Amino acid sequence: MSRVRKGKMTKDNYDKTLSLLTGVLDYEKFKSVDLAIETVVENVKLKQQIFAELEQHCPSHCILATNTSTIDLDLIGEKTNSQDRIVGTHFFAPAHIMPLLEIVRTPRASLQAVVTMLDVGKKIKKTPIVVGNCTGFAVNRMFFPYTQAALLLVDHGMDVDKIDQACIEFGMPIGPFRMTDLVGFDVALATGMQYLENFPERVYKSMLIPLMTEDKRTGEASQKGFYKYEGKRKASPDPEITSYVEESRRISGATPDPELLKIDNSAIAEMVFFPVINEACRVLGEGIAFKASDLDIASIFGMGFPPYRGGIMHWADSIGARRICTMLSEWEMEYGQFFKPCSHLLERAAEGLPLSASATKTMNNQAKGKLLGSC
Repeated sequence: MSRVRKGKMTKDNYDKTLSLLTGVLDYEKFKSVDLAIETVVENVKLKQQIFAELEQHCPSHCILATNTSTIDLDLIGEKTNSQDRIVGTHFFAPAHIMPLLEIVRTPRASLQAVVTMLDVGKKIKKTPIVVGNCTGFAVNRMFFPYTQAALLLVDHGMDVDKIDQACIEFGMPIGPFRMTDLVGFDVALATGMQYLENFPERVYKSMLIPLMTEDKRTGEASQKGFYKYEGKRKASPDPEITSYVEESRRISGATPDPELLKIDNSAIAEMVFFPVINEACRVLGEGIAFKASDLDIASIFGMGFPPYRGGIMHWADSIGARRICTMLSEWEMEYGQFFKPCSHLLERAAEGLPLSASATKTMNNQAKGKLLGSC
């Protein structure tokens, strides 16, 4: 009804659209569906149960899709014999506003299922990209260091609001802490556990969110998270989080770094986004994303990366792989392996290649180097 109130939709169209929906409490009407999209909470066992039930009740041609934002599709479909028709259809929140649709293809998924979902995505006026299957897929995996880096900076003395403001000044619609409040701590913890289980060597283990969750501070929905909320979702700084920050520092053994507190907003943004670039390089290197331009599109339409910067990889190439690699290596020495540059980034820095360079171009340069070395 909000679209009707805002004059973006007529009441007749609203009524017509609503009439197309039928609510059910069992699977009886699933016998004739062509597409089923599961959108329950990020719980592996629950999703496995639902997919086993969908396989039983849906026709054999029906595409079985999941809106999971993080969980490996092979794990979700583990209890079925229908891996050829299981695909990911990751809509970004809020789904009626964010244009990106991440279509996740496993090695066993049929090409027809993927092509059909691309067609569906275009018909519902989304911007679809096809990505490979792994924990977090392309977009959320690429951006999980965004909040992780921010949590690390807080443990080392930086203020929550200062980090958010630096990211907004960089061009993001909201900062990492405001975003976590909006999404909710339950989702943040569930996805965080998936990354911890699959990428333990590069997850920064902050206790800040678990500590606040224990006290029922769970984000905007509870009116208290990293910020406090009063009327119309307005966020304001909350001095009460200081005690949680101090306890998080004590548990992690981190101490405030006076030098870190001297850096400007531009440098803060680099400390938050260079790890994102690093993970994006891993995503490219592993073939989860097929080309750098897909990650540029995804970062803008899925995560709100400032369009005028051209996307995450375009912006990275404007800085240069060598500088990014040098800074990450320095931060690794100071703050730990969370900042460790990946092999894809190290190779391009050494060869002077753009991060968006294709694997073929890189292999050709390596072959040329070996040939010259043997002369």
